[in-house]
Amino acid sequence: MLNLNDLGLFVAAVEHQGFAAASRRLGIPKSTISKRVAMLEDELAVRLIHRTSRNFVLTDLGRDFYEHAQAAMIEVEAAEGVVRRRQAEPSGRVRMTASVPAAQLYLADSLPLLAEKYPKLQLQLHVSDHFVDMQQGGFDIAVRSHFAALPDSGLVQRQLMIEPIILVTSPGYLAEHPPLQSPVDLQHHAGLMAGPGVTSWTLFDDGGEPTQVSPRVVMIADESTVLSGAAARGLGIACLPERMCRDLIASARLVRILPQWNAGSVTTTLLMPHRRGQLPAVRAAVEFLVDQFHQLR
Repeated sequence: MLNLNDLGLFVAAVEHQGFAAASRRLGIPKSTISKRVAMLEDELAVRLIHRTSRNFVLTDLGRDFYEHAQAAMIEVEAAEGVVRRRQAEPSGRVRMTASVPAAQLYLADSLPLLAEKYPKLQLQLHVSDHFVDMQQGGFDIAVRSHFAALPDSGLVQRQLMIEPIILVTSPGYLAEHPPLQSPVDLQHHAGLMAGPGVTSWTLFDDGGEPTQVSPRVVMIADESTVLSGAAARGLGIACLPERMCRDLIASARLVRILPQWNAGSVTTTLLMPHRRGQLPAVRAAVEFLVDQFHQLR
């Protein structure tokens, strides 16, 4: 069994690109670090580092070993963190970024509750529907609502919610317009569309079979609350995430039409740079938000 202390000294030497730099950072004599890494090499019966008077270069095997050694040390830190998190209240800054719908629908209610539960946290939220580079921006957490699968970016993804996109309008609109019995009837109705150039909807029945419909376009807006407000005022029919319409439906300002049909689904996902080595503050925020979303399902 390898000595974890030796493993840690090897990782530190690589990260700081030399024994001298690691010595200054750790406060351990350079000779001690060099000796312990040499003992690690003896234990493995391999050469991990090419040593010269000026250079510190990993061997090919040393590079492979370093990747696994680094992961092992992160896991050790995480294991220690499990104990320490139980002993200390999470504190410190947590930087989050979220899309506008996610911020309005979910975080607006959840973040105050998170702040109340952990008063030592300093929560920072950046809201944007534009792509945000988490690592470059220094963000710990991102919450995104999206229609298509997110690209493989190396980020850790935790799916929070999947909800249908439904057809809604006001009771007053329904009372004044021809009845709606099937998607084909939508061609005789006013449509509130989600973006320029959008002139039709693709609807799916309970079996997943698609059909395309083209209502009469009367309004275009790329902001969902504008569309829900217009639909509630009786301007026409909108396709919106079910959660966004829930309160308006409960108050009878909106009604769902053609309930056996939907316009696909929207997924809300929480993203993190890496699950290993997270600070207790970030872990606490993540688990709280996951729990909040599960309650909303």
